[in-house]
Amino acid sequence: MKILVVDDHVLFRQGLVGLLQNEPDFEVIGEVGSVREAVEKAGQLRPDMILMDFSLPDGNGVDAARTILNLLPNCKIIFLTVHAEEETLIEAIRGGAIGYLLKNVPILQLKRELRAAMHGEAAISRTMMAQVMHELARESGQSHSEESILEKLSSREFEVLRELTTGASNQEIAARLIISKNTVRHHIHNLLEKLGKENRNQLAQMARANGLAAREQSQGVPF
Repeated sequence: MKILVVDDHVLFRQGLVGLLQNEPDFEVIGEVGSVREAVEKAGQLRPDMILMDFSLPDGNGVDAARTILNLLPNCKIIFLTVHAEEETLIEAIRGGAIGYLLKNVPILQLKRELRAAMHGEAAISRTMMAQVMHELARESGQSHSEESILEKLSSREFEVLRELTTGASNQEIAARLIISKNTVRHHIHNLLEKLGKENRNQLAQMARANGLAAREQSQGVPF
């Protein structure tokens, strides 16, 4: 996977490049810090994926995304930003991005999201996803039980619920989320209480019905 990194904070950008270059399936082919450079380098290097900051010195990352996608419609653009506002997420998605992740995402989770994105999944921070889905639920008049998924869960509970849709065991979920098996068990117990379900199968069915299904993964630690 050929990756271009676009961020005007040099220290963050170089640190991210160093972390990604350690992975055999990631090839960082360039790093730049502005909209102009992003468009220029994308045209020259033709990356598979671009990790883009939202705010850049000479403009908005969304402007760069639109221009790049006109040149490279198959390029996958993921915003990696500090902006946690729902409005910026919506603007990014409307601009053609397939992902929106916050810069405080753990590196292992970031790598997992990037790999999933290459298989067609949206890469959106759980907190941001919950905010948007809550708004959609409110606007469309979904039932209280569906809204409760968005209103009652912590970000970690949201992740565990999503992993339950794959049929994964507690041990497998623990490995994927880099937490202990006991912690997974605790979150599932909380999910059953908060969502009024009797078992993990009912939790998984409820999650699937609300579009929270995760991509199934092979067994073992995916890193």
